[in-house]
Amino acid sequence: MLEGRADLACLWDLRVHPDYRGKGVGHQLYNRAIAWARERQCRQLKVETQNINVPACRFYARQGCELGGINRYAYGAVLDEIQLLWYQDV
Repeated sequence: MLEGRADLACLWDLRVHPDYRGKGVGHQLYNRAIAWARERQCRQLKVETQNINVPACRFYARQGCELGGINRYAYGAVLDEIQLLWYQDV
């Protein structure tokens, strides 16, 4: 996931309990991930989602991420999902 880069941080999973969704918790967690990446002199943050997780895709787009990669075969033939890779400069 880090593409052999020392200046890339990866956010693998960000989840908010249903009772706390829509209250800015996800935004705060995401901002903390950005700050963490900056503290380590990373230039970009990479986020992995799937095409079936539309709320996550919308969330990362609202945070300023850009869709930078689509991998139809990341999960093999077992899952009917497509990997989406989002990037944001930090």
